Amino acid sequence: MELVKNNIANILTISRILLLPIMVLFFYLEDTYGSVVIWLCFFIFIISAITDYFDGYIARKLNQISNFGTFLDPISDKIFVSTILIMLVAFERITGIWVILVMLIFAREFMVSGLREFLGPKGIKMPVTILAKWKTTVQMLSLGFLILSGYSPYAYEIGVILLLLATILTLITGLSYLIIGLKHMKVKSDKDKA
Repeated sequence: MELVKNNIANILTISRILLLPIMVLFFYLEDTYGSVVIWLCFFIFIISAITDYFDGYIARKLNQISNFGTFLDPISDKIFVSTILIMLVAFERITGIWVILVMLIFAREFMVSGLREFLGPKGIKMPVTILAKWKTTVQMLSLGFLILSGYSPYAYEIGVILLLLATILTLITGLSYLIIGLKHMKVKSDKDKA
């Protein structure tokens, strides 16, 4: 595949998606194999999270930024995080009132994706902010701890606290993106009236 060949950044991005089904399978094998598969799942999660950092870094460092990579990277991130969150809820690592945090994260992701889709054809970009990068980092940490919930001391407590912090950052960054989007919608509306 020409889009991937000789492009380490794109290979890392695709590998993150390819590792996901293995992680999902490990959740289903937990009843049979216990902590062994969950620690393997956690190990694969760490590798995937590292690829999330390095694909962008390598693309910039080796001048391997491509339209395909620019398109695929945010999508693979959303698929990755969303799938892990669904599995954590399905396998009761996240329960009760804490499920609301997952709903808020999903709502923000749908909203930002919708804004990007709406503003993209108009040539308006919504670049990732430093705070959004921190949000991703805290979110990844929380997911890692929650995967190990029940198999490592205080993993659940740390995971939930980090998920709460990630959700707060998610809402703050989502609001900042919404403000940008609404400004451009208002400008368009004012031009139409004129």
